[in-house]
Amino acid sequence: MIVLKFGGTSVANAQNIKLVLDIIQKKSQSNKLAVVVSALSGVTDLLLLAAKNASEKDKNYKEIIFQIDKKHKDVIDELIPLSDQNEIINLVNNNINHLKTLLDGCFLLGELTHRTTDTILSFGELLSSNIITLALQQKIINSEYKDSRELIKTNSNFGKAEVNFVKTNQLISDFLKSNISQVVVFPGFIATDDNKNTTTLGRGGSDYTAAIIANASKSEVLEIWTDVNGMFTANPKIVNQAQPIENISYQEAMELSHFGAKVLYPPTIQPVLNANIPIWIKNTFEPEAFGTYISNENKVHSNPIKGISHIDKIALLTLEGSGMIGVAGSSKRLFEVLSNNNINVIFITQASSEHSICIGIQNHDADNAKKSIDKTFELEISQHKIEPCIVEKDLCIVALVGENMKNHQGISGKMFSTLGKNNVNIRAIAQGASERNISVVINEKDIKKALNTLHERFFEDNTKQLNLFVMGIGNVGEKFIDQINQQQQFLKDNLKINLHVIALSNSRKMIFDEEGISLNDWKSTIEKGEIANSDLFISNVKKLNLRNSIFVDITANYDVAGIYEQFLKMNVGVVTCNKIACSSQYENYKKLKDLSRKYNAPFLFETNVGAGLPIIDTLKNLIASGDKVNKIQAVLSGSLNFIFNNFSETYNFHDVVKEAGVQGFTEPDPKIDLSGVDVARKILILIRESGYQMEMEDIKNNSFLPDECMKTNNNDDFFKSLTKYSSHFENLLSEAKNKDCRIKFVASFDNGKASVGLQFIPKESPFYNLEGKDNIVEFYTDRYSDQPLIIKGAGAGAAVTASGIFADVIRIGNV
Repeated sequence: MIVLKFGGTSVANAQNIKLVLDIIQKKSQSNKLAVVVSALSGVTDLLLLAAKNASEKDKNYKEIIFQIDKKHKDVIDELIPLSDQNEIINLVNNNINHLKTLLDGCFLLGELTHRTTDTILSFGELLSSNIITLALQQKIINSEYKDSRELIKTNSNFGKAEVNFVKTNQLISDFLKSNISQVVVFPGFIATDDNKNTTTLGRGGSDYTAAIIANASKSEVLEIWTDVNGMFTANPKIVNQAQPIENISYQEAMELSHFGAKVLYPPTIQPVLNANIPIWIKNTFEPEAFGTYISNENKVHSNPIKGISHIDKIALLTLEGSGMIGVAGSSKRLFEVLSNNNINVIFITQASSEHSICIGIQNHDADNAKKSIDKTFELEISQHKIEPCIVEKDLCIVALVGENMKNHQGISGKMFSTLGKNNVNIRAIAQGASERNISVVINEKDIKKALNTLHERFFEDNTKQLNLFVMGIGNVGEKFIDQINQQQQFLKDNLKINLHVIALSNSRKMIFDEEGISLNDWKSTIEKGEIANSDLFISNVKKLNLRNSIFVDITANYDVAGIYEQFLKMNVGVVTCNKIACSSQYENYKKLKDLSRKYNAPFLFETNVGAGLPIIDTLKNLIASGDKVNKIQAVLSGSLNFIFNNFSETYNFHDVVKEAGVQGFTEPDPKIDLSGVDVARKILILIRESGYQMEMEDIKNNSFLPDECMKTNNNDDFFKSLTKYSSHFENLLSEAKNKDCRIKFVASFDNGKASVGLQFIPKESPFYNLEGKDNIVEFYTDRYSDQPLIIKGAGAGAAVTASGIFADVIRIGNV
């Protein structure tokens, strides 16, 4: 025999019940079946509401009775031909009339006993099981109905009755031995006491009914049919990449179920566990899917973790004080008072010093628990031997579960480091001696980040999802997005990096999509976004609280540079090509670096100097390996190099500067480049990254622009001034030719002093043949004292700058 149990969603309506009937028909061809069914989806809640309303003198219970009646008769109309409906319609009418009588009594008396509640709740399963039995008989299946109350006997603890297994097993066994039907349908959830009063089996009651019947009948397997493909490695509503678990042990299944995996209710497993009967969880809506097979067979897998589960709405209670050390009975008194107040303890941990005990309970029990505990320890609290009970609410328990964890070293370390890297603070830790479960208590707001991060670490082949929040989508930003779109699959396949662009913003509009913005049509999508607002942007990032979040600044905006601090404090990494923050006051630069370390949030700005050239990364490696930078010589402006390489008698200065802007080599305000400010910022950043403290004002800027050019207030006036002073620039060109030199804008740092300015470069210098928009940097260090370490290449342009930003993002992914 096989026992099948169908839950509320499986029998929610006629369409779903037809799927159930097909499954039963197919299974019955080769096996005798015991079929346990729940109430139609939502009916139990309606019955509870009707009972509550009636006892509170609310006449709305009559409308609820009508809804229940209609719901069942609608199902009958779709499943059973009109000519065969008389008997089942009469049965429904009789049950509804009985229900109405009970509720009328509750209304008149203004009260609702546990005994009456159980009787009222029983109508859901009684109606559904009778309707399904008749529907089976319409398909010419040899089937019959059997009221579970005649077989399952309990005590009189209404609401959660305890089964008398000696009587129950005998009654079920005797019935099934004498029964000749191929299929027997039982209502789940309900039973009777010795006085033939209806009782219910509590939460998960229909699963429990099925397990009881499976145990008594020594069934080959218990199949629980629900609306998901079995148990998952994590909650698929929170973790999109969660996968079904094909095989799992009873113990692992109970651990996962205890910690929130709602497919099973742990006590329901006990009867079949004792009889070593496998449980097979299947999907009514996808019957060909394998599902989850639960048994005593503990198959060895390469991954010792079977699943990650969680319980939310947890409060952590801490009792601590010197008066607990070495005092026998403190724990007993604590747990006794909780038990006396019917408060369930979910989590326990105690310091080996005996100075404190932490327990986890449901949020709604916290206030009552604190009051009771403080009263119990009133004397010790008054003598300051024990502190008043400390309560922390809105927490969550996350558990790693796996039978084979005990055979693998370092699981706890991986769990803690993975959470720590994402700034998820662990409030308490517990692990049993069996090492089947490692549990931590965290803030409830971090649950999505924690589950996804842990799932990524233990189940996704070490694939790391990076969530990008991009501000600035001009020339460089557009190239950056295009590069991501082009390389997304390559990064996932080869580097195990899964890039998701969660937000895009320009100066006018911004869009957010937690699942990732489609990069194929992002330009049209952003036009439909909301009005750009940096405060709202930050608020959205904080609210989403996604793992491996990175803010990407592709602007040259002072205000945007000013919000890095907020992101770093949220454990959100910052990647930027905006030089303003790192060239601001040294105190601010150092603060950002310190925040990056404190909150474990990467702060990368490779493109601040040399666009996509690995200048800063190389410099960091020099310093980290113990080298010391003594001198820097560099051409750091790709735009100025482009301008002076192309400036000639036939190509005037004004036009060359214009062309540099068109090609994206200059800042939106070209005066920043030509004034030397941009180069000064770059050399300042290199000096600071070399370990020296310096301010912008300490750098001597030998500007080649006339004062009038410098004092212009907009680009139009600036370009007019370039035309006006064309002779000034022509004189510079003439002087360079007379000296057989080329003009370069050079940044220098030597002996603690720094300067930027035009220089006439002779042919023997490595700077002389620097072409186009190229940059070059010479580092003179303790190790490279005679011949400098030289880095050379394209130092401007949207594509190379975007690739530098992209490289920083990949660096974070590779950590």
